[in-house]
Amino acid sequence: MPARALLKFSTPRDPGQLAAFINLRVLNPEHAHWRRGIEAAALYARAHGDLKVPFAYRVPAADGQAVEAEGWSASLAGFPLGQWIADNRRTYARGDMDADRVEQLEKLGMVWSHFDVAWEEGLAAARGWAAEHGHLLAPLDATYQGYRVGIWLKNQRAAARKAQEIEQRRAEGLPVQSAAGALSEVRREQLEDIDPSWCPAWPVEWQRAFHLVRFRLDAGHPLPTSPGDVVHQGEDLGRWVRSVRLGWDQLTTVQQWMCEQVLGIEPADEDEKPTPRRTQADKWAMNYRAAKQFYEREGHLQVPRKHVERTVGEDQEERELKLGAWIGNQRSRAATLAPERVEQLTAIGMRWA
Repeated sequence: MPARALLKFSTPRDPGQLAAFINLRVLNPEHAHWRRGIEAAALYARAHGDLKVPFAYRVPAADGQAVEAEGWSASLAGFPLGQWIADNRRTYARGDMDADRVEQLEKLGMVWSHFDVAWEEGLAAARGWAAEHGHLLAPLDATYQGYRVGIWLKNQRAAARKAQEIEQRRAEGLPVQSAAGALSEVRREQLEDIDPSWCPAWPVEWQRAFHLVRFRLDAGHPLPTSPGDVVHQGEDLGRWVRSVRLGWDQLTTVQQWMCEQVLGIEPADEDEKPTPRRTQADKWAMNYRAAKQFYEREGHLQVPRKHVERTVGEDQEERELKLGAWIGNQRSRAATLAPERVEQLTAIGMRWA
């Protein structure tokens, strides 16, 4: 506030502002720009709880609503506080800032590193997102109050995996080229305090669905077992449970234990598993056997275009194959067929011309 109002002893005054005034004007006088900056920084810190000031931030005009809410004085209107904070960070990084100024800013909660500011912003967004959703396994497009928390978490997981690789190399006595870009232990612990499973060894999508199913069971709901039964936070939980049961053998031992002991999921029985999709090689082999069967019965391979050959496979399943169309297709593709396939068909009477 203006010096005249601050020094008017007949009115109540803020002891902190009075102490700052005496320090700046009497004990350690500074030039006007620094005084305005530290005054604006003190008011911003009081209103926002920190000095994470956006670079483009200016003190609001005297007629704005923020002035009344945050107590800005008219003499600071339009002051470029964001730029002032950035300039002081650069001065500090060069080692040119007086110890007294460093102390004044640190008392207000100054964060000197741009990287530290970015980390604190991301961590705050992560905490907010986790508070709303119950976990820190955000999808890639997740945002919190405009902050792209999903992208930020993806980057932190990549940094955590790099740190793990470095630790592994050191444990094996291998050289480490650089630790740049690796997540520090302190920062990893900060994220683990929010959600211990924030960086799983398997896909984040799998872990997110696991948590959502667990939350549902804890709330007293039954286990969803079919696709479409329950869709929560964009995840089809019934489809996930079904995929876990059918793909049990592809899970790690830890994942199997989690699903069985925590969620009560059991692997699918053999009769529940769908018939595996046939590969192109399987289809070719079936049609070749049908062609061989036709040749052994008819003595030639001049198959009518619409002919359907009935066969019984090794699984004792009867099939009807459009052999005539298949033979015609092989003739048209003769130039691109593998040599061994050409030899197989030629051996049972195939005429290519």
